[in-house]
Amino acid sequence: MDVIEGKWKPIILFALKGGPRRFGELRREVPEAAQKVLTEQLREMEADGILARKVKAGKAPEVQYSLTSYGRTLMPILRAMAEWGRRHRSVVLYRGEEMESMKCSVDRVEDEGQ
Repeated sequence: MDVIEGKWKPIILFALKGGPRRFGELRREVPEAAQKVLTEQLREMEADGILARKVKAGKAPEVQYSLTSYGRTLMPILRAMAEWGRRHRSVVLYRGEEMESMKCSVDRVEDEGQ
């Protein structure tokens, strides 16, 4: 489970299922991830054997990331997770709103106590 642990790893893996991507392409596909975090997660997945990193030499070196055969074994799991998310989206959204509402109530009580 550690190999896909992290907020962005499943999204990165899903982006790579269509084939190799350059770093800039991945940044556009996962714009919410900070560059540092994206780099860290790519390095971790490379170290775990999930991704391959290929550097093409030239005037402007080009780095491409792709799934390894080992990484492709995660696709059925990721598809199942995505399907679960689609089926349970309303419950997850409701719980998120419920938790946000509870947080606001706690914040109000704390503010009133000061």
